[in-house]
Amino acid sequence: MQAEGNLLKMKSEVGDDRKVIYRLLLGMTEINMNELVERPIRILFSGTIHCVCCGRVTRKSFAQGFCFNCMQTAPEAEECVLRPALCKAHLGVARDMDYALAHCLKPHFVYLANSGEVKVGVTRQSQIPTRWVDQGASSAIKLCETPNRHIAGLVEQHLCRHFSDKTVWKKMVMNHVNKEVDWTDLRQKALGLLTPGMLRFKSTDDQVYTFSYPVYAFPENPQTVSLDKVPVIEGHLLGIKGQYLLLDENRVLNIRRHSGYQIILDY
Repeated sequence: MQAEGNLLKMKSEVGDDRKVIYRLLLGMTEINMNELVERPIRILFSGTIHCVCCGRVTRKSFAQGFCFNCMQTAPEAEECVLRPALCKAHLGVARDMDYALAHCLKPHFVYLANSGEVKVGVTRQSQIPTRWVDQGASSAIKLCETPNRHIAGLVEQHLCRHFSDKTVWKKMVMNHVNKEVDWTDLRQKALGLLTPGMLRFKSTDDQVYTFSYPVYAFPENPQTVSLDKVPVIEGHLLGIKGQYLLLDENRVLNIRRHSGYQIILDY
């Protein structure tokens, strides 16, 4: 079978068995990617990249799919996307206040996730558990629930003195995760690091969320492949974790990194 279109971040949902189900939309075709694991696939990059915001052709993709202009002006690419503490929407300052009302001035969670090593992060309430799945987390737990992105960012910034805020992608795709994490103890230690003002936002949800991924075999020495350098990528799909396709010969392809790339997928 064949599908053609612009790559976008894979959709995900978590089944009752906690296994992640991935779907990739290419043009008018939605593909259940789990069904392709252990099967051969071929990805052909046409050489054309469309901005995920304005749709125009761009010679280079910035910030996971934007043309240069949209990276500078689009609310989806505002600085607080990567650095929540810098959000100023609560002060009435944003590239687009309607967007900020829907995305920044909404309840946010500060969390810990185990995706290779334990990291701290921030996400909107509506993005749980999608955010954790996108990071390839095997487990996660909430710490705080805040009324907006800025406050969540300040809590995250405070905890960054003790926890990383980055996903170690190699450990994640190799499945080198600490399976002995005592979430109850770690959550209490993390909350104990917060100021009294921050503790006002302590989440009452202390559930440990767990996930498993459709993977037949994990790479032993993962090497990223890029459609910019290798316009035709083919081989057996051995699994999917985070937004990475795990291919044979230790190759991994970051789908989100290639957002907007026009491809043909044979499967």
